Amino acid sequence: MTPSTSPFETVYGAVQPLDWLCLAPHPDDAEIGAGGTLIRLARAGQAVGVLELSRGESGTQGTPQERAAECVAAAEIMGLAWRGQLGLPDGGLADTPAGAQALAATLRAVRPRVLVVPHHADRHPDHFGTYSLAKRAVHLAALKKANVAGDPHRVSRVLLYQGNADIRANLLVDVGAVIADWEAAIRAHTSQFSGAYISETVTPEIIERRKGRLTYWGTLLRVRYAEAFETEEPLLVDPERL
Repeated sequence: MTPSTSPFETVYGAVQPLDWLCLAPHPDDAEIGAGGTLIRLARAGQAVGVLELSRGESGTQGTPQERAAECVAAAEIMGLAWRGQLGLPDGGLADTPAGAQALAATLRAVRPRVLVVPHHADRHPDHFGTYSLAKRAVHLAALKKANVAGDPHRVSRVLLYQGNADIRANLLVDVGAVIADWEAAIRAHTSQFSGAYISETVTPEIIERRKGRLTYWGTLLRVRYAEAFETEEPLLVDPERL
């Protein structure tokens, strides 16, 4: 377990420098929004992590204890190097000084090269709250004089993943080869995706609904399934590889 002085709790794996880190407002958001890409990267040998910002304690279904166990099961399927929990309040995720300091300290501890966060156009307040919080934390983590534990760390790239709203994607990832593992990782969150329909996202139909989006984005690439991301900064592309 992470020492008590740490702002986060380790729920799976070990604290280590990460190639990619995905921020999830609630348990299961990373799998739904970016799971295929995270699995593909882990299969390629990169160190991939997920950090839940809240325990999902305000959700209609599932206790925090049940959801933590589901996170471990999903992490094993995905091949994650690390999964953590920040313990901020479900339903109250926003750009606050305390939250930004805690997240910045976590970024300094696991030192991700690429950070993946929810899109700011998402309809859920916790999702666009996570986006705003992440922007401040990325800034703080890089500042030498910031009142944040750990050595300064600068994230090289921030990508935004799709929630329940349309995005103007400018980066697509072919995830067809890992689609079965993607499905299994989502189904590991049994409390959310079995039983009665609760909402457009908490439903046994989640796989079918999300596959529709993956199919749409895949059509643009002439592949079966693709995950969509948006980058707010230009991507440098080698023209010889186009």
